[in-house]
Amino acid sequence: MQVEREYRNGAIPASNVAISLFFETPEQIYSRVFQEIRPKDQLPLIQVQYYRSVSINSSIRKVDQKILVKIADILQDAPSPITEALAHILLSKLFRKRIGQDYQLRYRQWMNRPEIREKVHELRKSRGRKIIHPSQGEHYNLEDLFDEINLKFFQGKLKKPLLGWSRTAARTRLGHFDPSHYAIVISRIMDHPDTPRILLEYIMYHEMLHIVHPVEVSGKRKKIHTRNFRVAEKLFPEFQETQKLLKGFLCTR
Repeated sequence: MQVEREYRNGAIPASNVAISLFFETPEQIYSRVFQEIRPKDQLPLIQVQYYRSVSINSSIRKVDQKILVKIADILQDAPSPITEALAHILLSKLFRKRIGQDYQLRYRQWMNRPEIREKVHELRKSRGRKIIHPSQGEHYNLEDLFDEINLKFFQGKLKKPLLGWSRTAARTRLGHFDPSHYAIVISRIMDHPDTPRILLEYIMYHEMLHIVHPVEVSGKRKKIHTRNFRVAEKLFPEFQETQKLLKGFLCTR
């Protein structure tokens, strides 16, 4: 397998190589890991199911004497060492045990591989559907706002993404850029007559910067706000004052 070849060639450090056997089934891997974590407990029936998903989320729960594991199907062809790492992560969470750093590192490094990230991106595009409210809100129009910011800060060169208001009035996530659907979504909490326009301009500018400065991945690390992103963000007029205004505004919502 690819992982075995990379290990022999030195591409994967020895400390990150799994002890799992390459011919084990997922159920056998989870059973073995269970016995490592709970050596005194009787082994329950463990069922592992891969389900069609647009995400990489996995879940685990105990029902009576069974343990049910649901894993996104993007991981169905993952090498045994990755299945083993995820088994340690999920079972440790289930029994409130400390998750070994080696297993977390192994899983993150695999998920951050360019080919895996590209596969996730393609799945989200093909399977997912971005459900948002139209760009014309009750008080602000995001299409007009984007065009103004694009012309003012980006010489009108950015391709217009799908624009819309969020379905809920989120306070902690005022905006986000979704690269899989090339969409910018702004929280409905900002579509209010008392919202200073400069705050909406800043949030839109921030999300547009994600188009210009995409996420950087290096090994286990994923940097959403890169150094260049932070430098560009501070070019927004009255940046510090806008930050203070934003905090004060949210306190009143």
